[in-house]
Amino acid sequence: MSTFKAVRVSQDGAKATSSALVDTTVDELSAGDVVIASRFASINYKDALAVTGRGRIMTRFPCIAGIDVAGVVESSADARFKAGDPVFVNGFGLGVAHDGGFSERVRVPADWVIPVPQGMTLLDVGTMGVAGFTAALAIHLMELNGLAPGNGKVLVNGATGGCGSIGIDMLARRGYQVVALTGKPESRDYLMELGASEVLVRGEFEMGRKPLEKSQFAGALDSVGGEQLSWLTRSMMENGVIGAFGNAGGVDLATSVFPFILRGVRLIGVNSNATMAVRQQVWGRVSTDLKPRHLDRVGFPIALDQVIEHCTRSVDGKVQGRAIVHYG
Repeated sequence: MSTFKAVRVSQDGAKATSSALVDTTVDELSAGDVVIASRFASINYKDALAVTGRGRIMTRFPCIAGIDVAGVVESSADARFKAGDPVFVNGFGLGVAHDGGFSERVRVPADWVIPVPQGMTLLDVGTMGVAGFTAALAIHLMELNGLAPGNGKVLVNGATGGCGSIGIDMLARRGYQVVALTGKPESRDYLMELGASEVLVRGEFEMGRKPLEKSQFAGALDSVGGEQLSWLTRSMMENGVIGAFGNAGGVDLATSVFPFILRGVRLIGVNSNATMAVRQQVWGRVSTDLKPRHLDRVGFPIALDQVIEHCTRSVDGKVQGRAIVHYG
């Protein structure tokens, strides 16, 4: 049986892990009904933590990393899919408990597989990946909770990351006035090109410690958590909506009940492992009214043998946009 390349994470001891580019075969992959020939896979922050061993992400070892993949069906034991179909998989334990997308072949249960929506390409869904879907899901949930373009400014925190960059793009397409918050002043032009109308740089303004700060934002996408999310809860307008889905800046939340009982602020947790029905609904929007206009600006190509190095750069905060693994 022919071999192919994959990035596998192994556990060296009780906690220590190591990653390597290895040769493997389909028979060695986790079980599944559908074999996909990979074309694209994005590097998410979660992937970077898993590959570098800086976060306890994987639940079994050894395991091939990569929580999303887009490609073409090579073979299928399920009648819903046939060879040649363009498809993708996001989440469902991929790259966590099941061999993932940093591999030239992926084998998964058919119930995890989604056909590429009409009007999108494999590169589109590969660039979106879990991060782009999470941003879209957050916007979808926030709008279900009253957010609308005419309500006021929407802040995107962690703006140069995958979720933030694509979130800015989608919000701008919807007609929102977007404020990007970043720790990288050199990325101002990039963020404005994606659709931000204003860029705030962390450290250049005082967040404050009052129970309620100046009312500024109708909505916020937060991939950072910690002190910055705490500040956001205190800085929302009346009935403001926050979609929270990250902890790059910390896991603690220091606020009070006042934003919630005096301003009606709504803090919504966003978990990308949504049901298939919700996934299909959100991807339907991603291919229409939430379709990003600048994915080619957000994503940049890397090779599979560059994944480990790039994951280190990602956790060190040295990445703008999204690295997309391009398979031959």
